[in-house]
Amino acid sequence: MAELPGCCRPCATCLLCLYSCRWISAKEKRKGLRTTKCDCSWFFFLFCVFLFTLVWLYFAIVILNDFHNFNEFIFKQRKLWLDWSLVLLIATAVLITYSAMLLALALCLQLCGQPLKLHWVHKSLLIVTALVVAAAFTGLGIKWAEEWRSAHISLQATGPFLHLGVVGGMTLLAWPLASFIYHSRNAGLKVFLLLMYSTVMVALYLSPLMITSPCIMEENQLPPKPALVGHRGAPMLAPENTLMSLHKAVGCDVQVFETDVMVSADGVPFLMHDEKLTRTTNVQDVFPERASLNSTAFNWTDLQQLDAGSWFLERRPFSTVQSLSAGDRKQASKQKIPSLEEVLEVAKHSNISIMFDLRPENHSDYQSFVNATLDTILQSGIPLQQILWLPDGFREQVKQQVPGVQQVYGRKRLQDEKEPLLHVNLPYQDMSSEEIRQYRQDNVSVNLYVVNQPWLFSVLWCAGVSSVTTNACQVLKEMKHPIWLLPSSTYLMIWIVADCVSFLMIMWAFLLLPALTVLILSAPTESETDVLLTKINSLMQE
Repeated sequence: MAELPGCCRPCATCLLCLYSCRWISAKEKRKGLRTTKCDCSWFFFLFCVFLFTLVWLYFAIVILNDFHNFNEFIFKQRKLWLDWSLVLLIATAVLITYSAMLLALALCLQLCGQPLKLHWVHKSLLIVTALVVAAAFTGLGIKWAEEWRSAHISLQATGPFLHLGVVGGMTLLAWPLASFIYHSRNAGLKVFLLLMYSTVMVALYLSPLMITSPCIMEENQLPPKPALVGHRGAPMLAPENTLMSLHKAVGCDVQVFETDVMVSADGVPFLMHDEKLTRTTNVQDVFPERASLNSTAFNWTDLQQLDAGSWFLERRPFSTVQSLSAGDRKQASKQKIPSLEEVLEVAKHSNISIMFDLRPENHSDYQSFVNATLDTILQSGIPLQQILWLPDGFREQVKQQVPGVQQVYGRKRLQDEKEPLLHVNLPYQDMSSEEIRQYRQDNVSVNLYVVNQPWLFSVLWCAGVSSVTTNACQVLKEMKHPIWLLPSSTYLMIWIVADCVSFLMIMWAFLLLPALTVLILSAPTESETDVLLTKINSLMQE
């Protein structure tokens, strides 16, 4: 197999050494070291592992929107707090970098006419990589199945650009593929590779027919920007469910403060998300013998002794904590568990609505929790339309006692609905773009949670959602426009141009390589050139 021009022997030998872990010269290679069917199989396996890892990288980026939930889950199970998203991204980056480097080496070796002899160490590491990624996908499917729906939604944000990227990558693959086909002696393999490659490219060229995105629309069709609902306030800027978090949310132009209410043993409603106090307070230091008790087992005087802010600075649940000012750090360290009465007072003066869950719903005294919460709301003097009631328990009682409260439902509409739903609050994975549009046409307010990433916010904005619950109000506040918005005519033009350019480049690769091969094979060798020059010199001397 002749080496292609521009591929120097030292470079080719170095590439072969990195890929095969053996130092073999080009001369020794020509004596019989060739790419076998087994080597081709390992190259195909390498290519599949690279694609497999690349898909996992895409999933890893998508699930970053919800990764704080995973961190909380691990803490509840193991009492260990760590930002596991960093571990995920670093491990994924190592795997994708390794497989990408091996694939690049293999393609360069093919272009240089070198044999693809993958070393057994690389083979073992590739198998380990495939097993690790397979285990990650399996765990995702078992413990976090809703993320498959998140990935489907993400394709609405990335589909047009993924199409361009994949078409570009497969177009570049035409060069090493053409080199292999023209140098291969196996006619059946040639036909198989050509058919498979052609089929894949035709499918890619037509794939935009299957791509749908709410952001493919005209500028004048864009719905209003969704309102922001602060998830436990502004938890990236302050300890969650504290007065500081509420004030930070107000500063982010949040229209609704979403929180969680519990009732103390002596009947005082207060803000707390977890059933236990261990994650967001220093209860283990103040009441070590009672730290494992339910949050509702403490009376209000005990709860007021707890520090509800220092954990935020110590564990850094979000990367934004390290960028806080000295004043914010000092304020965060002084936060206490707030009562619902205190929160309602701030909300009344800030003209911000309150939406909350009342926990735990399976408690034997839940009805008394409802009564205590309603009494606190009525005594606060806050306009009732600023209260968004989420709990399903004793909802009819709530409607009768405080009819001015807005009822928010955590479910979709039923076919035999007795009375129309005016507000729904659902996970963003549970509603399609079509359902969102239908609900909005029927004048139903749709709030989706938890939306932290700009790409997801952009998709839901284009779909017409009313509001989103977010941890990142400071980020979404600054967005004046979706990340991208394309008229259908513009997207059609980009699609056609990209496919045409790709087709021309592929034709160039498959038609140019035969000409290069002919030039290489017809070029005189070094010895033939010397003989010719000697004869010319002799004739000139005569």
